[in-house]
Amino acid sequence: MKGPSNYSFRRATPSDLSMIRRWLYLPEVTRWWGDPVEQIEIITEDIELAEIATLIVSYRNRPFAFVQHYDAHQWPQAHFDPLPESTRCLDAFIGVADMMGCGHGRMFLRLLVDMLIERGAPLIAIDPDPTNEGAIRCYEAIGFVGHREYETSEGPCLLMTFDPKRQG
Repeated sequence: MKGPSNYSFRRATPSDLSMIRRWLYLPEVTRWWGDPVEQIEIITEDIELAEIATLIVSYRNRPFAFVQHYDAHQWPQAHFDPLPESTRCLDAFIGVADMMGCGHGRMFLRLLVDMLIERGAPLIAIDPDPTNEGAIRCYEAIGFVGHREYETSEGPCLLMTFDPKRQG
């Protein structure tokens, strides 16, 4: 999948796991994603599942980010229960330090959101840690709206949604 501004998305494969593992060890990624060993085990399990799209994001052919999207009701989590059928949920991180804080997250996530809406998703959800102010500002800049905080087995999260009907 190729988007404007030289961003592209491709399905992650097992050969990407060593790169993803390196990214997970960056302090800023570990801060929000937790134990890299645990996370790479989860991603390794998920990478070949049809139910979850695990993607590598590149800018000008340079891989720099990981994003996954999945049906909100595929992996039951109480804070996703009220969301409409076919809502897509996102998890993402930038794994290259010199590409953090430059607007790349805002750009590639908005492209992905637009693609998912075009494919029929009625709503897009993301659930950052409520103290991850940088991520929350990024998501708000794209058009996500914060709703309420939840306590989950993974810790606290802020449920945010992107509703295409609320966009200009």
